[in-house]
Amino acid sequence: MNLTIKLGLGASLLFGLPAFLAAAAPVEKIHNSKVRVVEQTLAPGEALSLPPENPGVVVYFDDGSVETTPADAAPRLEAVKRGQAIFEPAGSGALKNAGSSDLHLVWTEYLGAGNSEMWGRTGLAPHYTLLFENQYGRVYDIRIPAQSYEPLHTHHDRVVVSLSGAQLEHIMQDGRKEKSSLKTGDIVWRLAATHVGHNLGQTDLWVIAIEPK
Repeated sequence: MNLTIKLGLGASLLFGLPAFLAAAAPVEKIHNSKVRVVEQTLAPGEALSLPPENPGVVVYFDDGSVETTPADAAPRLEAVKRGQAIFEPAGSGALKNAGSSDLHLVWTEYLGAGNSEMWGRTGLAPHYTLLFENQYGRVYDIRIPAQSYEPLHTHHDRVVVSLSGAQLEHIMQDGRKEKSSLKTGDIVWRLAATHVGHNLGQTDLWVIAIEPK
């Protein structure tokens, strides 16, 4: 696994620093047998080189413009939105910030081989939005308004990327209550569970969940 950062020549000349000094390193947030998750803010012109051997999912915290450069294909420019999750297959190459503002993102690398079983909406609460699923994982959008409950549901082990944090508790099947609050920007690993979610606070929750297979 090899994540590297590249900075365009113009940017390095502008700041008077070599590219390897001007570029910030990605921050590893989670690393276990299923996933490796890093957080990165790319300056304009800066690029994140994705590991060639494993696929993964990028979640964007900002609106912006991204240029992708697969090793065996021409560069592709696309607009991205805050909260957008995009699957990147193995060999995707580099993600370059092609916009004029910093671009905050989270890269979740699948470390397993995956399997052909498709989970669909099994176990998900009715209001969750299934974004996509493939052999490597299931990705969905969760939104819980302030002062509201979500029904009993079951999820697999998952990465949770918090776009809007809230004061939360999980109500377990035996009646136990476990605090589970998230701050905006949190990136956490949650073990599989069956529970009711309760937003105790005054802010709406918005997270992207990534379940590796």
